[in-house]
Amino acid sequence: MPDLILAVALIICLITDLQERKIYNKVLFPTLVLGVAYNLYAGGWLGLQQSILGLLTGLGILLIPFALGGMGAGDVKLLAVIGALKGPLFVFYTAIFMALAGGILALAVLVYQGKLWPLLKILARGTWLFLISRGKVRVFEFDQQISLIPYGLAIAAGVIGAYWWMG
Repeated sequence: MPDLILAVALIICLITDLQERKIYNKVLFPTLVLGVAYNLYAGGWLGLQQSILGLLTGLGILLIPFALGGMGAGDVKLLAVIGALKGPLFVFYTAIFMALAGGILALAVLVYQGKLWPLLKILARGTWLFLISRGKVRVFEFDQQISLIPYGLAIAAGVIGAYWWMG
């Protein structure tokens, strides 16, 4: 049952993220309630404990990237809901595969936009300045224009990877 709930919610979130760059609370909150309720029903207090631990794990994984402005709130909540549905171990594996998929997606976007080589030059320059200054942090100019990536795609790939890894 949690697999079906997750599949439906993930498909809806993926579609809205790709089309509108939004993951809606009206999808996430009912999914969260269903996931926690199901885990309580199926596993009793231990199921509830695993659901809450999964929620906190999913929330904790993306909290710092969100606080630094690199992640949307919907992405954070989606990973927390996945944790509430499937537990902490599943959301941990989801995060690993999500990070791999997100990196591949970011590289693909940078290549498509022609920004990979300029970014590599900026990183090389920053590394060189760091090394020649013996570890002192130097400020140097670089274009801070951010290309937004619908990270729901990486999260969905992470879920698929977690299912594959866990059997």
